[in-house]
Amino acid sequence: MATIAVATGLEQVRADIARACRDAGRDPLSVELVAVSKTHPAEAIEPVIAAGQLTFGENRMQEAKAKWPVLLENNPGIKLHLIGPLQSNKAKEAVALFDAIHSVDRPSLCEALAKEIAKQGRAPLLFAEINTGAEAQKAGVLPQDADAFLTACRETYGLAMSGLMCIPPADEAPGPHFALTAKIARRNGLNLLSMGMSADFAVAISLGATHVRVGSAIFGERA
Repeated sequence: MATIAVATGLEQVRADIARACRDAGRDPLSVELVAVSKTHPAEAIEPVIAAGQLTFGENRMQEAKAKWPVLLENNPGIKLHLIGPLQSNKAKEAVALFDAIHSVDRPSLCEALAKEIAKQGRAPLLFAEINTGAEAQKAGVLPQDADAFLTACRETYGLAMSGLMCIPPADEAPGPHFALTAKIARRNGLNLLSMGMSADFAVAISLGATHVRVGSAIFGERA
């Protein structure tokens, strides 16, 4: 995707976020855009950084490690979010590289993250992933188990949880899934909600999203 097209896509997404916030009676500054750069090379990311975008989302540890160290060195101020699944044995690398992890979903990962956070003295934002559609092929904590899981995160593992993340089923209206995630967050005293992607972030914002994960609307379709 050409540099001009990338900048135009970013500008349009920002305008759409601002409009969704106005419609919901919210301050646009209350919603952070996470530009999903997974599968896109460094040369596709550079124009987005040049246009002022500083928060990016990656799905895979290996890919992020390969392309981000140089970008981070050349562009101070960037925040990197891991939005894909994380293996427990990659917790050390994840804590070192990422400023937020959106996929906390099981005790073994909690244990590994707690150990690395203590060891490294880094404290990324932690989002528990909720599998609102109870989809067998997806990671995430089932809604009925979320309260107990969040209690364990805090009390058993000493993790400072920041929020929740969800990815609604592709074939269902996203609104009820976002509303359920927001409800679980409220009763557990969590302020951050990672909800909404290119096709549905306006709905997510109307239901309280604080972080929207947008890739194709900025970078174009992935190869």
